[in-house]
Amino acid sequence: MTGASDWRNWALLASLGVIWGGAFTTTSVAVQDLPPLTIAASRLLVGAIVLVPLAYAFGDGLPRDRAVWGSAVGAALAANAIPFVLLSWAQNHVSSGLAGVFMASLPLIVLPMAHFLIPGEGMSWRKTIGFLVGFAGVVVLIGPSVLFELGGDSTHVLAQLACLGAATGYAVGSIIAKRMPPCHPVSYGAATMLLAALMMAPPTLLLEQPFALDWTLSGALAVTWLGLVPTGLAMVLLVIVVQRTGPTFLSLVNYQVPIWALIFGVVLLGETVHGRAPIALLLILLGVALSQGLLNRLVRKAPEPSL
Repeated sequence: MTGASDWRNWALLASLGVIWGGAFTTTSVAVQDLPPLTIAASRLLVGAIVLVPLAYAFGDGLPRDRAVWGSAVGAALAANAIPFVLLSWAQNHVSSGLAGVFMASLPLIVLPMAHFLIPGEGMSWRKTIGFLVGFAGVVVLIGPSVLFELGGDSTHVLAQLACLGAATGYAVGSIIAKRMPPCHPVSYGAATMLLAALMMAPPTLLLEQPFALDWTLSGALAVTWLGLVPTGLAMVLLVIVVQRTGPTFLSLVNYQVPIWALIFGVVLLGETVHGRAPIALLLILLGVALSQGLLNRLVRKAPEPSL
């Protein structure tokens, strides 16, 4: 495993930030013409069509180890099928920028999971304080009333909770990818994408009948792009980064994702920024900075002991 000081790891992380930030904008285009299951299934199918041949060209083909397939099943469900459906539905009711801001909470979700599941990534008092600050940002983003009741526009609140659920799925997926048995990253990504596409096919065909839909050029191009880049290519980059550095470092991509999502949403789609979003984003990113010890490094403090 290489360290975070390696510039190549930061370059991969930056690429993922731009790719995933732009994915929210593309999804907002797709939801104008297509229903959520069709969007999720289509991008997964395109991703699988791209990755399976690449696995044989540059990897070890599809995995032969049952343990790898077991890991891929979990990653397919947690980091692909469920989040893609949740975000595709949610972005019918919230802007792409706001959906992207919710992804900033992913590092905070990873923290307690990594404490129990990843050796050497235990919680400390610093990380706990960072988690609490970041959680306060999530509460500000959704609205404090959600802790007591679904007040106001319940559909809008549910859409925000769906975004938070998608972030949780991505967090679980990063833990699964870190704990996977030895496997070439392209082969693992291909297996994961293929399984996710197979998972999505039955409910999509049954509930939305995509072949009977009136497809538009913009909708087709949007899901094709989502499958090629934010789904297919990004899966390979994700596995490479996790294997080189671990899920905690990967979670730092969410410093960038919400910023790019907001920028793309405003510039390309003419969206307005949610009233609480800037304050919430600052709190969430402050929590991430505290939990990662970035502020400690600036003042050269020693790391705190684990809890």
